[in-house]
Amino acid sequence: MTRTVADAMLATLKVSGVKRVFGLPGDSLNGFTDAMRRDGTIEWEHVRHEEAAAFAAAAQAALTGELAVCAGSCGPGNLHLINGLFDANRSRVPVLAIAAHIPREEIGGGYFQETHPEQLFRECSVYCEMASIAEQMPRMLENAMRAALQRGGVAVVVVPGEVFLEEASDGPEPIAIRRAEPVVHPDRAALTAAAQVLDDANQVTILAGAGCQGAHQQLIDLASTLKAPVVHAFRGKEFVEYDNPYDVGMTGLIGFSSGYRAMEHCDTLIMLGTDFPYRPFLPDGVPIIQVDVRGEQIGHRIPVQVPLVGTVKDTVDALLPLVKVKTDTAHLDRMTKHYRRARERLDGLAKPSRGESPLHPQHIAATVDLLAADDAVFTADVGTPCIWAARYLHMNGRRRLVGSFTHGSMANALSHAIGAQASFPARQVVALCGDGGLAMLLGELITLRQQQLPVKVVVFTNGSLSFVELEMKAGGIVTYGTELDNPDFAGIARATGLYGVHVEKSEELADALKDAFAHDGPALVDVRTSRYEMALPPKLTLGQIKGFSLYATRTILSGEGRELVELTKSNLRQLEAE
Repeated sequence: MTRTVADAMLATLKVSGVKRVFGLPGDSLNGFTDAMRRDGTIEWEHVRHEEAAAFAAAAQAALTGELAVCAGSCGPGNLHLINGLFDANRSRVPVLAIAAHIPREEIGGGYFQETHPEQLFRECSVYCEMASIAEQMPRMLENAMRAALQRGGVAVVVVPGEVFLEEASDGPEPIAIRRAEPVVHPDRAALTAAAQVLDDANQVTILAGAGCQGAHQQLIDLASTLKAPVVHAFRGKEFVEYDNPYDVGMTGLIGFSSGYRAMEHCDTLIMLGTDFPYRPFLPDGVPIIQVDVRGEQIGHRIPVQVPLVGTVKDTVDALLPLVKVKTDTAHLDRMTKHYRRARERLDGLAKPSRGESPLHPQHIAATVDLLAADDAVFTADVGTPCIWAARYLHMNGRRRLVGSFTHGSMANALSHAIGAQASFPARQVVALCGDGGLAMLLGELITLRQQQLPVKVVVFTNGSLSFVELEMKAGGIVTYGTELDNPDFAGIARATGLYGVHVEKSEELADALKDAFAHDGPALVDVRTSRYEMALPPKLTLGQIKGFSLYATRTILSGEGRELVELTKSNLRQLEAE
């Protein structure tokens, strides 16, 4: 049989270590999927919605650091990929999207399912090009793969359906496209300037993000030298908080008080591998040193006195010999003491009362943390599941945490879990889902069955879009349009062929989770959760306080006083803890 363009593409993907493609078939993609069938060595991970394919690829790329691949047919097929691709690109993980296109001769004529994918995907990619003739492959594919791997992001190759089936041009054997790991650190002058600022400081705080991956020891060594408390951004949690005596928790909208205070009371801040987006949580009027391998990201949020362009690992290694070791631990001691108090208060909120129903979400997250495997992979839906994951999941250097932490999309947890489990079939994968997020891509429960992926799904069922409600309350708006009339998710899971159990009372939770985690296959635990659990940010602005007051007044006047009573009762303990 003639060697096709699709065959040549698969050869390049295979030699580069690609083991699977996430997607949904379609006629314009037939040349590619048929080549996969004939080859038989790359798995087709069949999902029920292309958005899930892109999310799944993003999770695989985040966990492995290697190129992940998804594919969609022309028009609506590849258009469905776009939200998951935005997530992957903003998370800076290497994903290749193969977007099939309508026949070349029909482009521009309003053909059935016609879109212009090379334009649509440009904003959510680091590379996006269309192959019009067979001769453009495999060079275009290699360029796309290199861009995704080296720049950290999405590369899109748009291929009209008939091009997959054309005869591949003769050429050399395919070469492996792998990520190179260059050593990148600032010049001597910049390092000297940073060392001088640090030597002059008395109360240094470190804000550490996802750029600290692979640089845990350097982070600890820097904190030890400077006697600096370490605050982490959410995406940095899994790389920062474990085995870290300098850890003082998380800051930001879903952080807690100790992380905020360590930033508030510093006289110098070092930002390591983070483009932390929430400016109100950054300190005013203090020197800031920012380390980022992407020089264009430095100073995005706040004026930076000393920009250091380089990886965290290489930059800290180069900086440490120039910095004087500090001996005064007063700032560090105050902040770590504050953290211990804050941690005790948060843990107190996770202790249930017997017969408690509905359950407090803190208790659910803390129990999941206790019972999950030491090397579990967690995924968390955007919204309140992120809050409970941030506050109650303990990282240990082996566990991983994946979410839509920058793009902030609903419905990511189950789809991310598909990619995680497909990549690590022997590892425990736990998806912390909101009822709104799960329902949005509910069909992916069928993917778990069809692909035999033993994901454990924990659903925080509170009958509402609860984080949206919290935002409304902070803005002084009576909650509206956020009610969710949910089915029995455990019953749906059982009907789908999964293990499913419903939890109504606190004393049922641990056994239900143990049974689900031990089940040899996919399982879902549907937990009735308090709707009116407020998660207060570590810093309440005057505007938010006014907003909550205005919300309370409007709620009473609109005749919804019962909701306000329930909210007040449910949150007295949290208000006391804060």
